[in-house]
Amino acid sequence: MKLGISEAFRKYGATLKNANWSVSSWANDKTLVVSLWDHHCLKGYDPGILAFGDRFDRWSGPGNKEFRANVTRAFEIGAVIRLVLTRAKEPGRVQLGEDGSKIPKIFTVRNDLIGRVAEINGENYLIEFRKSAA
Repeated sequence: MKLGISEAFRKYGATLKNANWSVSSWANDKTLVVSLWDHHCLKGYDPGILAFGDRFDRWSGPGNKEFRANVTRAFEIGAVIRLVLTRAKEPGRVQLGEDGSKIPKIFTVRNDLIGRVAEINGENYLIEFRKSAA
């Protein structure tokens, strides 16, 4: 069964503000749920860590504004991050800044991972995930 983004977020207890453009939302347990592109996974990173890095300014619109605010807040308070991994069928279109809602994709809930925002440096952010102890 194909999983939609809203259903993926609900599996963590989070509700998207707008399923057409939201890619982050706070869950009832005060964790931040984020949808990250699988092609932004950093290769050759530390063993045992799945790291994702990108630039806030690579795309624009209300989803970006919401994502930037949520990731920044999570960094400031040290919040736990939960991952919805998003695989674009055409990642090159994503990288060109096309509207991600128009690009075919697959969503996977990665409830085996617990993350934190490791760094925000100007427009760059880095989120690191480790295997959950549970």
